[in-house]
Amino acid sequence: MPAGTAGLLRTPGLPVALLMGATTFGGWSLLLPVVPLAISRSGGSDALAGASTAIFMATTVLTQLAVPALLRTWGHRWVLAVGCLLLGAPTLAFLLSTDPVPALAISAVRGVGFGLVTVAGSALIAELAPKRLLGRATGAQGIAVSASQMVALPLGLALFGGGHESVVFVLGALVPLLSIVSIVALPSIPRAHGGPGGVRRLPASVLLAPCLAMLMVASAYGGVSSLLPIAVGDRAAIAGVALAVVSGAILVGRYGAGVLVDRIGLGRIMVPALACGALGAALFALGVQDGGRVSLLLAGSVAFGIGFGAVQNEALVTLFAAAGPARFGAASAAWNISYDAGTGIGALALGVVAGIAGYPWVFAVAAAGIVAVIPVALGRTIQAAPRADRVEP
Repeated sequence: MPAGTAGLLRTPGLPVALLMGATTFGGWSLLLPVVPLAISRSGGSDALAGASTAIFMATTVLTQLAVPALLRTWGHRWVLAVGCLLLGAPTLAFLLSTDPVPALAISAVRGVGFGLVTVAGSALIAELAPKRLLGRATGAQGIAVSASQMVALPLGLALFGGGHESVVFVLGALVPLLSIVSIVALPSIPRAHGGPGGVRRLPASVLLAPCLAMLMVASAYGGVSSLLPIAVGDRAAIAGVALAVVSGAILVGRYGAGVLVDRIGLGRIMVPALACGALGAALFALGVQDGGRVSLLLAGSVAFGIGFGAVQNEALVTLFAAAGPARFGAASAAWNISYDAGTGIGALALGVVAGIAGYPWVFAVAAAGIVAVIPVALGRTIQAAPRADRVEP
């Protein structure tokens, strides 16, 4: 076992935090492609199907704006526990109806819980991890999340497609609630005492490239996760496998980027990661034609997942390094808002594109959006190159 990995596993509280991340994101991932599909089958349009993810992410982002202050007031444990409760318990209401209006309302409530969990969970990793291993620690978080998604995404689709709608909704409620058990075992984390304007004090030059990159690749992911099962028609198993491959590739990309950041420093990974993500989205555009071409869909899943994972890690470590310990919550909020706002915007906007122009254009537009960010990231890379040292303790 590499020394860095062994060091992470010996860090007090970090394995528990990773387990908690796996269970919370597992519960979220079970329903991520299922709810839009359920709305579509209940008579909702493609735009309404995408809106379920968009509304979920809208309430997520609004909540995330408040989480740094909540962490200072409540502490990590309470924020995480309330978040898990709100993410899981309302899911049981899907047993009563998946018609568009109630489904969108349920999604809005669950988004509040997700907003609490995402910001507090990422900030917790930064609090627990030694600074010399911060890249690997955020990469390990990506492994925990992506591994759970590899199981949960296809499992949710398989259960729903097999006529077990009630089972997938019950699991979607119970799995996040299991995270509360993990939260109890976390060590005490001192509350930060920074001012309420932490996000605003982060330099705009630091925020622009990582947040814009996250926004665009997450928008593409919103389209992939919400619309790919619909795009391939009745071949839902293909979509389930493709989404599982995306999650596995995210795992590789995120942890691999973390190792590289710790070794070669910040600012050198973002541009190739964006190019890889754009290639994957372009392959999806080709692959969804004629009901789904398996080879292209799988190739797109690998390329997009690796690029998305690497962008995630590079962006997160960049923000943590700029923020410093007093503003880990603010940095986590900035990253998560970019991620979740992008996912919601992508699901809604690309759902509209699907209704107007068809599914191949959904992913072609997503690829173009990612490519458009590359000049911004390249400019940041050139600017940072003379001082892009390793992340220091």
